[in-house]
Amino acid sequence: MSWQSYIDSNLVGSGKFSRAAILGQQGGVWAASPGYELSTEEQKEVTDAHNNLSHTMSSGLKLAGQRFFYTSADTRSIYLNSQAGGAIVLKTKQAIIVAEYAAPIQAVEAAQQVESLADYLISVGF
Repeated sequence: MSWQSYIDSNLVGSGKFSRAAILGQQGGVWAASPGYELSTEEQKEVTDAHNNLSHTMSSGLKLAGQRFFYTSADTRSIYLNSQAGGAIVLKTKQAIIVAEYAAPIQAVEAAQQVESLADYLISVGF
């Protein structure tokens, strides 16, 4: 399966997410939903978010030009909110999944879907 198919089938195609991207932990966009463009600066913030959690907690993250505010985190997932919905930034062994959802989708619904994809990617070495 290609990286783009994970976006198209498992994330946006699930109906839970409005747009998503998969980044490499070493940099670069591996796949993204059409029109979802994270600037170079936003990509760097996303890849640094887990390592600099105190900054993420105080500043949130900007994703494709929209500011998201920190709500919670664990060792691999950062949960964010905005006025229109939320986002989850999830780290696997080699990748970072960025997935945005819009109301009426709730964080719990979105988390189940993206966590399942992350578990699979980790199980196959990514």
